[in-house]
Amino acid sequence: MEGFPKADFPTHTIPTPVTPGLGCPPMSERVFNFSAGPAVMPVSVLEQIRDEMLCLPGAGASILEISHRSAPFEAIIAAAEANLRSLLGISDDYTVLFLQGGSRLQFSMVPMNLLPAGGSCDYILTGSWGKNALSEAKKIGKANVAFTSAESNFNRLPAASELKLDPNAAFVHYTNNETIEGVQFQVEPATGNVPLVCDASSDFLYRKLDVTKYGLIYACAQKNAGPAGVTVVIIRKDLLTRGAETLPGYLSYATHAKEKSMWNTPPTFAVYVLKLVTEWVQKEFGTLDKLHAHNQAKCKLLYEVLDAHPKFYQGHAAPECRSLMNVTFRLPSDELTTKFVSEAKKQSLTELKGHRSVGGIRASIYNAMPIAGVEALRKFMLDFAKANS
Repeated sequence: MEGFPKADFPTHTIPTPVTPGLGCPPMSERVFNFSAGPAVMPVSVLEQIRDEMLCLPGAGASILEISHRSAPFEAIIAAAEANLRSLLGISDDYTVLFLQGGSRLQFSMVPMNLLPAGGSCDYILTGSWGKNALSEAKKIGKANVAFTSAESNFNRLPAASELKLDPNAAFVHYTNNETIEGVQFQVEPATGNVPLVCDASSDFLYRKLDVTKYGLIYACAQKNAGPAGVTVVIIRKDLLTRGAETLPGYLSYATHAKEKSMWNTPPTFAVYVLKLVTEWVQKEFGTLDKLHAHNQAKCKLLYEVLDAHPKFYQGHAAPECRSLMNVTFRLPSDELTTKFVSEAKKQSLTELKGHRSVGGIRASIYNAMPIAGVEALRKFMLDFAKANS
């Protein structure tokens, strides 16, 4: 396509056999990995992990070996928090926690801590993960559906007039980006004085947020912020007192806040990598506004193809609700879908098969996906449509 630089597809080399103990074989060329998570990470971060794995500078041991109470790790977790506060503009009114259990645990912890006995909460359902969160909340207390797009297989977001919000609700929960369906809020729902709770797992750090609009934000790291194993929770301090003292220790936000994420051994390696990823964002983009513009440019390359070939590539999300992180679409037949995935893999474009509930294709283009990868996929999509239409 005119106007876009030519993308060179990666090639593969066959690793040379190595005698055990005499070093590692040359690494084969990396593919463009469009996995929905755990997802692509910045190569420079992976290289730094490799270089520091045996002996973390200043620690005399691997990050996998040092105590979470040691000075080197205390510096790491402090830097990770400082980076997040700087990038997102998090004020001292909020506590930043580094927990485990992923979003699945947060589905339970949020209502356990924020929903009082006899109270109710509202859930905005725009995809599979919001639906899962609601299911867990109902085990804790009364959870109302303020909106659902289930009737259209979760392909759109609500208009403000469609939200049936209770002004007396304990909180309103929504999922900013639905990884499976590929719909994403670009503006958060207005909830008045009711605390807004956001599952930001699949688009954390993709743009600047006005954190003051939220009561709580949670995000597992393995999409945009690091490896699986650590979940970031940003909670307004006044909400910490809502959790009952009878809550089991690990399930209490107040417990973790009091102990500065050290009530139990935190996921030290994952926190270390999150620190490196946030440093990469600062070095490569400076601000999340610049990273947001970069993400907008990347997804535009793919959505232009969908819009130019609407009969061949049928987008799942309504155009005005499309995700910058997960581009979802279907082809005219299952046979063509299988062929698309197979031929793409031969071009080093991998993990493109859509989720079983939606089918088709899903290209996850998180922060660390290089523009060259998106350009390569765009070229393949254009060539595939021309050859198979």
